[in-house]
Amino acid sequence: MVEPVETRIFGTDGVRGLANGHLTAELALDLGVAAARVLVEHGGLGSGRQRPLAVVGRDTRISGQFLEHAVVAGLASAGVDVLRLRVLPTPGVAYFTDALGADVGVVISASHNPMPDNGIKFLARGGVKLDDALEREIEEHLRQEWERPTGADVGRVTPYGPTAEEYAAHLVATLDKPLAGLRVVLDCAHGAASEVGPMALAAAGAEVIAIGAEPDGLNINEGCGSTHLELLQRAVVERGADAGFAVDGDADRCLAVDHTGTVVDGDQIMVILALAMKESGDLVDDTLVATVMSNLGLVQALTAAGVTVRQTAVGDRYVLEDMRAGGYTLGGEQSGHVIMRAHATTGDGLLTALHVMQRMVTTGQSLQQLAAAMTRLPQVLVNVPGVDKDRCHDAELVAAVAAAEADLGDSGRVLLRPSGTEPLVRVMVEAPTAEQARSVADGLAGVVRARLSL
Repeated sequence: MVEPVETRIFGTDGVRGLANGHLTAELALDLGVAAARVLVEHGGLGSGRQRPLAVVGRDTRISGQFLEHAVVAGLASAGVDVLRLRVLPTPGVAYFTDALGADVGVVISASHNPMPDNGIKFLARGGVKLDDALEREIEEHLRQEWERPTGADVGRVTPYGPTAEEYAAHLVATLDKPLAGLRVVLDCAHGAASEVGPMALAAAGAEVIAIGAEPDGLNINEGCGSTHLELLQRAVVERGADAGFAVDGDADRCLAVDHTGTVVDGDQIMVILALAMKESGDLVDDTLVATVMSNLGLVQALTAAGVTVRQTAVGDRYVLEDMRAGGYTLGGEQSGHVIMRAHATTGDGLLTALHVMQRMVTTGQSLQQLAAAMTRLPQVLVNVPGVDKDRCHDAELVAAVAAAEADLGDSGRVLLRPSGTEPLVRVMVEAPTAEQARSVADGLAGVVRARLSL
């Protein structure tokens, strides 16, 4: 299957690109103005306020400093009051957007991307990500002439108080019992969770060994975090920890390793949480919402346990849209975006880690034992960089994908997907054996390079 791609300013997770290259201060300012106009026009004003209110947070990238100031300037110039949350995970900004009744939330982050990149994503009232229609309206409003507010009608910019402490308290309040007795390693990716992550896990009662928690503006995601688990694997084994958890730069995703250093991916985490929530009666309609990237083993394990799996297009925004439409309470992605809708409006890596740890305490089982509820089918994902991702419907490439799908039949599947945030194409193959999956994936990756190279 070949997923479509569109050429737009907004990708699958906001506007993202090389900071001061594609993503300039001028674009950030214009986006702030356009987003303020569109979101306020749609939502009106929160109760008791004369002007709209926005909250703005960022990760630890050095470029986030000038981009934050540019976005804030755009918002304030459009007559929006702004509360600066400073460094905070994406789900933390979403939480404060809702908790403070803000009309607009803004996150300056490129999530798991390398440090030179950065991004801007907007949240509507309630802390939810924007749908495609609203993003298109913002694009249409960019650089339009408009009547600017003047004098007392421009926005005020104010730093907000102890955001890390408040957000940590919110996370801990979602748990039913303390996590005393657990020793865990938390890899913060030198990112937005570097302060609040260890704070929250320790407040929940766990013994926390923090790594990747010394951001300098340049080292975010560098050899650490959920995209580089080797550091966490070594630390868990060397320190004799019960488990380890790794978030990415903006802490909206979480992956784990058990006490032996074996990786526990997002699919296994979703199985653990789905079974826990089914047992407690909190899994609405006994349904999990996942994406087409989730392993067939997830579907098999949950089907056997009486849980229905709904699958959406790739992207946590599409998972959340389906969850909201059906009233479902759990969804996510293999990459570690897990949405627990009773407690959050977006993926939250720290929340995920806390609730997996709670399941360990409740059952008395190790993370290894809990993860064994799912058997992963061999799956190979090959990222092909340096290609024109807009030409994925090239006839020869489509024919090659169809031939691979015919060869695999019902025993496997192929997904070829242009990245929404990076200049690359992802080739995913599942097959009865790892060797067959690797062979098919490498063959298709070769076709992608041959046909789509820039």
